[in-house]
Amino acid sequence: MSKVLILVEGQSEETFVREILAPHLSANGVYLEATLMTTRRVKRGPDFKGGVVSYEKFKREIRRLLGDTSAAIVTTMIDFYGLPTSFVERKTMSGGSCYDQVAHLEDAIRQDISHPKFVPYLALHEFEAMLFVAPEKIAQAFPHTDKSKELTAIKKQFKSPEEIDDNPQTAPSKRLMTLFPDYQKPLHGPLVILEIGIERIREECSHFDGWLAKLEKLGKSQGAQ
Repeated sequence: MSKVLILVEGQSEETFVREILAPHLSANGVYLEATLMTTRRVKRGPDFKGGVVSYEKFKREIRRLLGDTSAAIVTTMIDFYGLPTSFVERKTMSGGSCYDQVAHLEDAIRQDISHPKFVPYLALHEFEAMLFVAPEKIAQAFPHTDKSKELTAIKKQFKSPEEIDDNPQTAPSKRLMTLFPDYQKPLHGPLVILEIGIERIREECSHFDGWLAKLEKLGKSQGAQ
């Protein structure tokens, strides 16, 4: 069993890793352990957790996880949407598809961290994008109001849910909160994704699928030894 440490930015991602991703990868010979991003450490009381406030804090968290010699890989599940401009090459990045941009940024982070066990993954554009794989499952989570047509119309605008805009007003989470004011990311997000199922998500989200395939391959390669 290969141990993989994954740095996540929020409670939704942490729940997704624990309840959905970890069981899937365990069947593939990979033990997945999530760590919630720490934004500020204090001497007394609990540390402040959740969100990515700067590249330097992110980098320190990654370095700390890489110090665990029992881990085969250290990876991430951080939203591409809303990344601070302090992230390496975030300011100067322009042109190309969202897939080109996220691959470019992941590669820049990988080179900057410069560690053989580090495999960065940035979710396009954010965790909520995966919910739009199945608009009907989102609608079922809010039975008091029928927004099926609106949800389906959003999905039809894009070739993949991963392509839903990186925009303060039209990002996936913003669209959901507009349609459903009582939407709670840590609660509804993981529940809807659990209903959708990981295989359906990877069929429509190629960037996520590529990352997951790398983690699965790690377990298979270890099992072959």
